Amino acid sequence: MTATLQIEGSCDSRFATVRNAFHENFAARGEVGGAVCVYADGKPVVDLWSGHADSARTRRWERDTVVDVASTSKGLTAICALMLVERGLLDLDAPVVHYWPEFAQAGKEKVLVRWLLSHRAGLPALRQEYPLECFNDWETTTRMLAETAPWWEPGTLHGYHAVTFGYLVGEVIRRITGIGVGHFLRSEVTGPLGEVCFIGVPEAEHFRIADVLPPPPLATGDASAAEVFFRDPDSMSGRALMNNASLTPEVINSPAWRLAEIPASNAHTSAAALGRAYGALARGGELDGVHLLSPATIEQAAAEQSAGWDAVLMAPMRFGLGFQLPMPEFSVAMGFGPRLFGPGSKAFGHAGAGGSFSFADPEARIGFGYVMNQWKLGTPRNPDLRAASLVEAVYSSLGTSW
Repeated sequence: MTATLQIEGSCDSRFATVRNAFHENFAARGEVGGAVCVYADGKPVVDLWSGHADSARTRRWERDTVVDVASTSKGLTAICALMLVERGLLDLDAPVVHYWPEFAQAGKEKVLVRWLLSHRAGLPALRQEYPLECFNDWETTTRMLAETAPWWEPGTLHGYHAVTFGYLVGEVIRRITGIGVGHFLRSEVTGPLGEVCFIGVPEAEHFRIADVLPPPPLATGDASAAEVFFRDPDSMSGRALMNNASLTPEVINSPAWRLAEIPASNAHTSAAALGRAYGALARGGELDGVHLLSPATIEQAAAEQSAGWDAVLMAPMRFGLGFQLPMPEFSVAMGFGPRLFGPGSKAFGHAGAGGSFSFADPEARIGFGYVMNQWKLGTPRNPDLRAASLVEAVYSSLGTSW
């Protein structure tokens, strides 16, 4: 494939190293189709795509090809919630029940909105069986979460709310605005920015979706974090992934999954949409006349809310308000390598299972988005370095080393 690989798009000559790293992902790291977009101080300096959108390699990847980016979705959902905070419609330190009265069940009356965004609410999973089809039923899922007792005293610990994050934060957004996260995202964020991104893809847009491809098998004796959790599916950690063991490519590529609104894990987006949104956040929250967040709100979003041992992932983690924060130990434990966020101490963003990643670095004024369809299960011993190699190339192009 590499002999005939055609990389399309644009790349500023200063960032030729990023183009080289993108090519290397195809040549040496098993890439099938994907895209990378980088904004520097509000200007698009890298907007590249290549490869194929299907396993048969009959559909070429286009600039507006979208793909499921798993937990990279959480950053987009966080932006929506923070816009409501900035508008005075959502109080981070108010009890969730102020917006969602039914949530006041099973001892959750004092759970704060802030804890939903920082994975401290104690609701990483439901305790009862959760049929896969419930993913597509918003009313059923939010009702079950309202009825569920916390796994720990809310506010005292943090643990990754892998899928529940989107329903919890999303239901608060819906109670305030009367519309779902996907509608809000399109009308208030990516639509005004002029890019293609969905949480809940309308059937008429399914033609632009790239198929998710199953991860290659790991080396003998190696195990990803997800595989470790699935060894005990009835544990809190196992249940926190809420049947993700059943989320095969066949499920993720199904029309029902694509139509569903699952704000923690099924945003379908282009790299350009991610790069442009985070590019705005990296330069004070505004880009080409589109205002997302103020500098003060961005600083608040990136301030550490949770740090240390994660009760679900059983690894060290750091969170701001809906965003992951730089922590090399976490990146290594999850199989992304130690340099995922670059050298910036104030960077924030989110990675997704399989390899996607997006972040903003306000110090370097860099916004970054990377998407792909070949999922990989990185491990500490054999990390998936596709995203990290692109990030390293960005900072190398800026003359930054670390």
